[in-house]
Amino acid sequence: MSNFLGRLPRLLAFVGLSALAGAAQAATPALPPIDHGDTALLIFSSALVLFMTLPGLALFYGGLVRAKNFLSVLMHCFALAALISILWFAGGYGLAFGTGAAGGGGWIGDLGTATLAGLQGARAGLTVPENVFALYQMMFAIITPALIIGAFPERVRFGWVMIFSGAWLLLVYVPVAHWIWGGGWLAARGALDFAGGIVVHTTAGIAALVLAIMIGPRRGFPNTMIPPHSPAMTMVGAGMLWVGWFGFNGGSALAANALAGDALIATHLAASAAALTWSLLERIKVGKATSVGLVTGAIAGLATVTPAAGYVSPMGGVALGVIASLACFAAVLTIKQRWRIDDSLDVFAIHGVGGMIGSLLLAVFASSALGGSGVADARGIGGQLGVQALAVGVTVLWSGLLTFVIARIAAMIVPMRVDSEAEHDGLDLSSHGERAYDFE
Repeated sequence: MSNFLGRLPRLLAFVGLSALAGAAQAATPALPPIDHGDTALLIFSSALVLFMTLPGLALFYGGLVRAKNFLSVLMHCFALAALISILWFAGGYGLAFGTGAAGGGGWIGDLGTATLAGLQGARAGLTVPENVFALYQMMFAIITPALIIGAFPERVRFGWVMIFSGAWLLLVYVPVAHWIWGGGWLAARGALDFAGGIVVHTTAGIAALVLAIMIGPRRGFPNTMIPPHSPAMTMVGAGMLWVGWFGFNGGSALAANALAGDALIATHLAASAAALTWSLLERIKVGKATSVGLVTGAIAGLATVTPAAGYVSPMGGVALGVIASLACFAAVLTIKQRWRIDDSLDVFAIHGVGGMIGSLLLAVFASSALGGSGVADARGIGGQLGVQALAVGVTVLWSGLLTFVIARIAAMIVPMRVDSEAEHDGLDLSSHGERAYDFE
């Protein structure tokens, strides 16, 4: 009995400390659990989206230019991947996906995660670590300005591309990403963009059109044929883009679940339907289906289904693919033949037009009445279409205006265009002192 009484104070102290620890643990909100399957999906999808730029987009664009400019296209893609990664690390991620200052109106995020520091635990509302989420979004930031370079190959200065692209990322891409994906003011109004029809394709497409006009056409356009030097290279690059798009759209579900499966099926079917439709249009228009046309159609379908991929049925994916080719095929002819604008690799006609159409038609094909997910049923087709039109319209104006201003300011530092001798010799040799091929 005496031993028990001697130990009683220690037992009481232990019980008291245990109770205090339990109370403290109960007061601390539980962090959402990290799901290893979801995390693995996003890590793998990050690699796929980077694969879209390096080497997918580089080869796709590179095959479409003349041999003397092939290396310059690869240089642009590779250098931009490095530049955008550093800018994303330095503060781009926080500005796009941070919560922003109180009362800021949802216009921009903050620098609380500058240098990607403090990314501990799961991203709010998700089951993946925030550092993995930041990595995944970095790959989207890389490919968006890389898409733009297809508007002006064979005639632009490397230094100007780097200055313009860095500023454009921070002043155009980052704010729009925050407005829609970062909980900004357009998201608050109900704007939907599953994987980047507005954030990626509309911003890049509009910027491409503005820059193609500002920089002017290649020598000889439109009176001289400027054929691609390697359609085979372009087909290889397009195949890589198609595969990579599985990470682009499937990964945007941000979880390894049925939503990711829906997005992948719609994405694949849209690309397939668009490729076949484009080939049929070519057969009717010029009498032959070409390899470049086939893959261009596939890319048009992929760009168009991107904003709607997780919201539409398989039939919706097929319909969007067919519509994509009809609209983008007409846009290519209009821009180059009627307007005589040398958007050299059809960035606006494919990505801009496709991204905007898909973003608008999302309101229709996402309806549960048409087999969609019903994500916008509460507003109805008309109501959601109005919200989508607002998001597209604001993005068009923002990207167009800021692209013009940034391009002008960058040109005060480094001129936009190379001189006529450098253009004649090719950018591989005149800008980089190297050749992609040794013809001697």
